[in-house]
Amino acid sequence: MRPHRIAPLVGALLCCGLFALPAQAGIFDDEEARRQIGELKARTEAQFDLQAKAKLDLSNQIQQQAEEISRLRGVVETLLYELDLAKKRQQDFYLDLDTRLRKFETAASAAPAEGAAAAPAAADPAREGQDYEAALNFFKAGKYKEAATAFAAFVQKYPDGQLAPNAQFWLGNAWYAQRDCKRAVEAQAVVTSRYAESAKAPDAWLALATCQQELGNAAAAKRSLETLVAKYPKSPAAEAAQQRLKKK
Repeated sequence: MRPHRIAPLVGALLCCGLFALPAQAGIFDDEEARRQIGELKARTEAQFDLQAKAKLDLSNQIQQQAEEISRLRGVVETLLYELDLAKKRQQDFYLDLDTRLRKFETAASAAPAEGAAAAPAAADPAREGQDYEAALNFFKAGKYKEAATAFAAFVQKYPDGQLAPNAQFWLGNAWYAQRDCKRAVEAQAVVTSRYAESAKAPDAWLALATCQQELGNAAAAKRSLETLVAKYPKSPAAEAAQQRLKKK
């Protein structure tokens, strides 16, 4: 081939090569960008999946905790109900026992001993029993304010009466039912001191300890329980006191 024909051909080939290089480079640039975008999309989606899973796990944990709280709340409400029921049963037991003992004491006092001269009564036992029953009925009906007033009037009218220790004990319970522990302590303290030999004294010590504990005086409550156990070791109240002392 002649030299003057080769030169134009080489020039043409060089021009084609120069134009082809930028086009090929552009193709490679687009593919790299798509690859990077694809990787970024995959990483983003994976991160979203992890976040979604974490949110789902957290939601499940919150739901489980809410169910546990609801269950525990139900348990607490049940226990409180059972405690209130036990207190009511105990109160009813004391009321029934008190009524039975009062009838027995009234009958015993009404029958004079054989060969003994009849002594003049300082007060009318029938009237005393009626006044006591009226005050006790207020308490049974849940009218604790009226019961407190009636029992206070009773012990003032019959301070040395046969039912005075009982009335003083229920006066303390009437104040306690109104959440007035300070007056309840004062009332039960009279039973433990003035009527220390009565059947109500051990129960008064136990009630006294309960009020002292609720007033935040744990030391005084402990002393009351210990005194109860020491002075009335065979009483049912002493058994309850021993159980409380074991828990302290």
